[in-house]
Amino acid sequence: MVITINNKPYTYENGTTLEAIMKDLSIKAYAATVNNRMRELTYEVKRDSVVQFLDLTNRDAIKVYESTLRFIILMAIRNLYPNSSVKYNYSISRSILVITKNLGVRLTQQVLDKIEAETKRLITLDLPIKRQRMEIDVALDYYNKKQFYDKAEVLKYREEDYVNTYKCDDYQNYMFGYMAPSTGYIQDFKFVLYPPGFMIQYPRSEANGLIPKFDDAPIFNKTIKEASKWGKIIEGDTIPKINQYVENGQAVEFVNICETKHNRQLAQLGDEIETNIEDTRLICIAGPSSSGKTTFSNRLKIELLSRGIKPVMISIDDYYKTRNEAPLDEFGKPDLEHVEALDLALFNEQIVKLINGEEVTLPKFEFKLGTRIPGKTIKIDEKTPIIIEGIHALNDLLTPSVPSHQKYKIFIAPQTQLHIDNHNPISFTDLRLLRRMVRDQKYRNSPAEETLSMWPSVRAGEFKWIYPFQEQANFVFNSELTYEFLVLKKHAYRSLKSISRDSEHFITANRLLKFLKYFKEIEDDLVPNNSILREFIGDSVF
Repeated sequence: MVITINNKPYTYENGTTLEAIMKDLSIKAYAATVNNRMRELTYEVKRDSVVQFLDLTNRDAIKVYESTLRFIILMAIRNLYPNSSVKYNYSISRSILVITKNLGVRLTQQVLDKIEAETKRLITLDLPIKRQRMEIDVALDYYNKKQFYDKAEVLKYREEDYVNTYKCDDYQNYMFGYMAPSTGYIQDFKFVLYPPGFMIQYPRSEANGLIPKFDDAPIFNKTIKEASKWGKIIEGDTIPKINQYVENGQAVEFVNICETKHNRQLAQLGDEIETNIEDTRLICIAGPSSSGKTTFSNRLKIELLSRGIKPVMISIDDYYKTRNEAPLDEFGKPDLEHVEALDLALFNEQIVKLINGEEVTLPKFEFKLGTRIPGKTIKIDEKTPIIIEGIHALNDLLTPSVPSHQKYKIFIAPQTQLHIDNHNPISFTDLRLLRRMVRDQKYRNSPAEETLSMWPSVRAGEFKWIYPFQEQANFVFNSELTYEFLVLKKHAYRSLKSISRDSEHFITANRLLKFLKYFKEIEDDLVPNNSILREFIGDSVF
């Protein structure tokens, strides 16, 4: 059979594994695509195929690396502390927080060093990791005997009558993702003691396959801790627990519990702004794509109006330069996410004039024309704060002439601490991707593939222009609504299912479907018309 790699044909015997081909050609990879299908390196190729090997600059290969690393660490902790339990949470600095219970000892640096040493020992042994198919009833019996009750609960919602598990030596588990062929593939990772647990750092594709520098983020971390605490309070930190609200006829109650959390955050934020209103002239709101910034800004305005504070809202997008004036990206195309794609001088000048009580004619950017036209003329008094919202709102390059004490900065993003089971957290990023996919389909008639094709570029812009400024925020608003997957599922599921197996985006679509299928569904009419979720599914009052 003929295997084509980088447009070059190679001849191999039918049934040759990807790992054998990789080693024969001295390629370093962690997974591969075969005719656009994601495959583990143990996969046997049995017909003429186009193969692309994936290294750690590829985000799908990173997911294989991460799943395998989590598996090995679980195995290491089990070996040292057989009665322990482990929960993984996505956390700050692109790391994973590991929470351990029943170790029998306090988690100290010495204990963490033992866990690291055992992890490295397992890696050095280069133990094979083999996939096994188990019938559902067999898997249920196995998980219950191992006291993996959270995993057993998930299986109740599985459509198939079997489940894949992975076995290494005498350890068996399923990480809801593809795995490397053996423990020896995992070489690069770091542990950081971070009470009440420890952080795992691992290579990232956006860092060119290297481990990014660990940046502590106390403000952001506080929000994640609160989200984790919230999940426990409402008993909604795993998919089965959320599904029980639907099964028990408590969907309306659940929706309102989650929406009340947003109301409470808004009230807290209103208290803080009101307390410092004499010094607050500029309220700056920023966050990554599909965080719900537009709805949040409108709801914040209403919250302030209820307190007798009458803010004015100004759109940063109206200050875009024309495309030919925008800086160019690495491919020579206009970089519209660059801060200098905005007319910084005009924006800063007009904000300062407004703060000083002068009359200003705001611009309005006509996107169809690609240029600015004159907008409304406004004048405000010294008691009127200005709300600005956009990806650069926290960047002081936007408003260098406004003193820091006159700015109140808000970072907004959905910080879910939801899990498939305790060993498999759901990514913040995947939630935002699903939101954006549903919104693009609703408002722009864009197919899911179009959203998926844009997503890497969106993410690159976030790392460059948004996340570096998040720790400057005075307040972090968690826009996650724990029930939203129950609503988003039916909007996203059909679109993801329609993506052809031949599509380059099938891998991502299939990965999202793998966990989305476990959720129950609730109807849109249970979602309040002022909910942040309405920004994505439609029919928002705003």
